[in-house]
Amino acid sequence: MTAENEHKSKLPETADAASKAADLTAATGHPAAATTGAAITAAAPATTGAAITAATTGATAAAAAAAAAGPPMEGFSRSEDELEEDLEKTIPSRYADEVRDAILSLLKHYKHYNPSGDESRIYSAVDFALESHGQQKRASGEPYIIHPLAVADIVTELEPDDATLIAALLHDTVEDTPITKEKLVEAFGAEVQELVDGVTKLDKMSFNSREEMQAENFRKMFLAMAKDIRVVWIKLADRLHNMRTLKHVPREKQKRIAQETLDIYAPLANRLGIYRWKWEMEDICLRYLDPNAYYELVGAISQRREEREAFLDKVVLELKKAITAMGIRCEIEGRPKHFYSIYRKMKTKDKNLDQIYDLFACRIIVDKVADCYAVLGQVHEMYKPIPGRFKDYIAMPKPNMYQSLHTTVIGSQGIPFEVQIRTVAMHRTAEFGLAAHWKYKENEGKPNPSVPVTYEDGQELETKLSWLRQLLDWQKDMRDASEYMQSLREGLITEEVFVFTPRGDVMSLPTGSVPIDLAYQIHSGIGNHMYGAKVNGRIVPLTYELQNGDIVEILTSDRVQGPSRDWLKIVKSSGARSKINQWFKRAMRDENISRGKESFERELKKSGFTAMQLMKPDYVNSMLQRYNQNSLDDLYAAIGHGTLTAGKVIPRLRDEYIKSLSEDEQHELGYRIAAGGQVIYAPQTTQVTADGEITVPQPVGRRPRRANNSAGIIVAGMDNCLVYLSRCCSPVPGDPIIGFVTRGKGVAVHRKDCKNIANILAASADSPEASERASRLIDVYWDEEDVSDKTYQVELKILANDRNHLLGDVSNAIAEEKVSIISGSMNAYKDATASLQLTVEVNSQAQVDRVMGRIKAVRDIIDVQRGS
Repeated sequence: MTAENEHKSKLPETADAASKAADLTAATGHPAAATTGAAITAAAPATTGAAITAATTGATAAAAAAAAAGPPMEGFSRSEDELEEDLEKTIPSRYADEVRDAILSLLKHYKHYNPSGDESRIYSAVDFALESHGQQKRASGEPYIIHPLAVADIVTELEPDDATLIAALLHDTVEDTPITKEKLVEAFGAEVQELVDGVTKLDKMSFNSREEMQAENFRKMFLAMAKDIRVVWIKLADRLHNMRTLKHVPREKQKRIAQETLDIYAPLANRLGIYRWKWEMEDICLRYLDPNAYYELVGAISQRREEREAFLDKVVLELKKAITAMGIRCEIEGRPKHFYSIYRKMKTKDKNLDQIYDLFACRIIVDKVADCYAVLGQVHEMYKPIPGRFKDYIAMPKPNMYQSLHTTVIGSQGIPFEVQIRTVAMHRTAEFGLAAHWKYKENEGKPNPSVPVTYEDGQELETKLSWLRQLLDWQKDMRDASEYMQSLREGLITEEVFVFTPRGDVMSLPTGSVPIDLAYQIHSGIGNHMYGAKVNGRIVPLTYELQNGDIVEILTSDRVQGPSRDWLKIVKSSGARSKINQWFKRAMRDENISRGKESFERELKKSGFTAMQLMKPDYVNSMLQRYNQNSLDDLYAAIGHGTLTAGKVIPRLRDEYIKSLSEDEQHELGYRIAAGGQVIYAPQTTQVTADGEITVPQPVGRRPRRANNSAGIIVAGMDNCLVYLSRCCSPVPGDPIIGFVTRGKGVAVHRKDCKNIANILAASADSPEASERASRLIDVYWDEEDVSDKTYQVELKILANDRNHLLGDVSNAIAEEKVSIISGSMNAYKDATASLQLTVEVNSQAQVDRVMGRIKAVRDIIDVQRGS
């Protein structure tokens, strides 16, 4: 694999599915869903399940082999002995059980939803994957085969057809092994090959930047997804498993992958209505993007777990009794709130945990739509509804097919809680979205992709995926990678408002949209001739933000011949922005060509190269093909309009020219060609020794991989030195840290936000002594491979409203985290507040955050901070 493809994430399987499950269980009181890796593995008993089979074995030979190996496992055609023999050929013995359990789990789930399915093709795909990936390993040293097995197991939640499941097993074969497309077609047919190709990245091509590579891969994925929606199921399952195994990846890569997942993949899962995957991805992303907030929420919600369970148990009993008395059959369950959902509400609405109304929530599942509304009336009769907190997604479903009634009411103890009411079919759709209704029309017993896919309500796939068609429409003319990625993020946002046209049609738009967005969503011709709008019968300015339920009439005139450039600053939707840009491209082509040519020539002069060097036909044609332009005039027009920049085009022409030179000529100009084909400007500096010998400085060595001190700290450039943790800020593993070289005492390790470090940096320019003091700051790192059971002392400063038993309640909250209190003091003040200073013993920053979260959940606590 190339360096550009590193975000593909050959990540270690032994990451933190178990810790994720523990966090969710501790915080919500509900066992983590059996979709985590740990839960899936545990769900597959070692004595049941399936195995691997050779596709080429005939029925007679297979029967003879099975008889020789012993009785087959229950429900499957292979024996345990046969499975063990196959694994011994490719899997190291210490991983055999893990791989074996993953295979058994996959085939157990397959037989559960498709008991009459042809398991021989699934066996063949497992065999093929085992042989293809061979001795490949993940970063943890585990066999790579674990990843495709886990991805396929996740996909079984959607109950897919055999081709989808096989493609999930083989999704990395073309990208990461010598297997070719032709080989895949020969083994499993064109349908499987096309699905695999849809999720295969463009890593064989060279790109100028990671963002450009990312943009092109997403273009390819969305085009494949438009042809066959199953492509994105595999891609989402692949990303979900990679997120579950993110723990051992370097911190910067963790943040980059988590941000991409939060920006693209979680919203995409939401668009498709696969909420179960969306919620899990968002929670894992939060853990890596804002670990302090995540673990504080874990601690705070865990602190209130018993209170919430007791409250919800009472509500469920009351509702169950009342609804049963109505003669309606129902299921009622407490609904755990996901951490990211709470976090986002606290951030965007500036609320604390006590102000999140749906932290307490229950879900009522009934048989019929009429029962939903009947139950809603009963709920409102039993509890007082909060005005403005009722949403009817049954009458007005979300674009991803989600349907449910949502209402927030006040319980008997004055505690607000949310109630969701839906049918069984709606509940399945809420879990798996479009996939819950996926049907293939049969052609001689086999799926036929050429026949339009239909759903239970009779609508075809094209109708359900209109938003995808819109994304593809505006991405055609958007060649700039940054602009494309930004528009893609905006296009996947699903926070929407629903408005009506004068004819009563319901239109969904991104939150914050203005009438211009609606005009262009109806048709670009309407937008281009628009001069105003009426909302609810009254003329409004074009900057008016549309609200749910507004009736909007677009006013047009033939005298208006196009949009205003100012509209680009007003519109919210990517579709409207794209259509306005397209109009200006066509209407102002000559002006754009002239402006773009001037910009191009100006940038060419700044590059230090000449037109004779860079504008050779081969270079120009390659560049036009890259940016999907037909001629130089098209290129100049794109630059003049702003779709492309000369600053991106000239370097590509320069790279083509540099690649055509000999190695000596490249070196003379200060360039070299990297292994991946990228042109890199890296002139070699030389030094002359006392003997007159010319030398090239050697690169600075990397920091050692392991610490050799009891503090578990790696010091940059030093292998043996005294290291200690500073008492002024008490850093713990996970804190960003910096070292200070003391006089005679070794290296003192501080948190980067320590006040003493801030004072050293602030005063560094005041005097030569202060400058020298600042120069003694040095890079230090936590040894991430240090697994010893170390503990660290941390000081916590707590401010609270004074009351009886305050100290005892705080101590109990800390004890629930199994953390020891080393020392403490408490002072009461005249304004009825009190301050507590406690020193506790923890093992990581995550544990500190959980402790702080638990303390914040104690009644009358105002603030909790770490000592500095």
